[in-house]
Amino acid sequence: MSEAAAPNTAPLPVTVLTGYLGSGKTTLLNRILSEDHGKRYAVIVNEFGEIGIDNDLIVESDEEIYEMNNGCVCCTVRGDLIRTVEGLMRRPGRFDAILVETTGLADPAPVAQTFFMDDDVRSKTRLDAVVALVDAKHLPLRLKDSKEAEDQIAFADVVVLNKTDLVSAEELAQVEATVRAINPSARIHKTERSGVELAEVLNRGAFDLKRALENDPHFLDADDHDHDHHDHDGHDHDHHHHASDIHDVTVQSISLRAGEMDPKKFFPWIEKTTQMDGPNILRLKGIIALKDDPERYVVQGVHMILEGDHQRAWKDGEKHESRLVLIGRDLDTERLKRTFEACQA
Repeated sequence: MSEAAAPNTAPLPVTVLTGYLGSGKTTLLNRILSEDHGKRYAVIVNEFGEIGIDNDLIVESDEEIYEMNNGCVCCTVRGDLIRTVEGLMRRPGRFDAILVETTGLADPAPVAQTFFMDDDVRSKTRLDAVVALVDAKHLPLRLKDSKEAEDQIAFADVVVLNKTDLVSAEELAQVEATVRAINPSARIHKTERSGVELAEVLNRGAFDLKRALENDPHFLDADDHDHDHHDHDGHDHDHHHHASDIHDVTVQSISLRAGEMDPKKFFPWIEKTTQMDGPNILRLKGIIALKDDPERYVVQGVHMILEGDHQRAWKDGEKHESRLVLIGRDLDTERLKRTFEACQA
């Protein structure tokens, strides 16, 4: 294989973008399709109409795919997401990344699962991050009347808290606390008019747990969710315990800790747990210390789909402990704690 051909075989990063109508998705997508960022992004949307593409920016269109003058393309999901992605992959020229927009009400899980499940798509793409756009002003109302809004946050690797100019500092702190209560491990970016750096949203490696852990070693530290809060006023904001003042969070996040695990106990346990509680588990992420294994074992799941892989060697002096974070609904915390700890070597 020649050097020149090598990059084409690298899997394309896919970002799944969720968020309600009015959260700023269209603004973000239009930025990707029109800004001079020097990258070729493919944007897959549900409806062109919603985006309202500026005709002056379109170089050519063949009904299915619109090519923009900044090198990006935009196409709609016609029926099957897998077919749409395969159609894009057959186009000449190489994309830097693919962005899939889900409808406001959609649960992002099936979209994410598509990139896990289909072998053909899986060999050419990799799920990079699930990004949720949240309207800071309307989130409290959304959470009152819809389970989807909560699921989108629970499921996200990155949350873009948008329209921060429309709320007071106090309201913003409360909304951020609510997001943290639902999802302690997501990265939060606060923006106005979807003004997030594209590099923070595209090709993040956030879903790729190995890379997420390299970028942020405290990613799963249950004791300290403040490492990514950007609070520079010296106060220790222990927000996430007071989120129930804001609304009843039905999504819970459970952090489990134990020592070194017996692989003969741990693997059957996690298989059984995801089969049994799978529908209620939105996301699961963990670093497991397996007995007599020099490397950290990283595991993550979406509902009932589970993936695990060795990451890197434990460093000298690093505490060999197992940590697992589950985000879901109606989970039996006591049982999960007890059975997780029972897997210790």
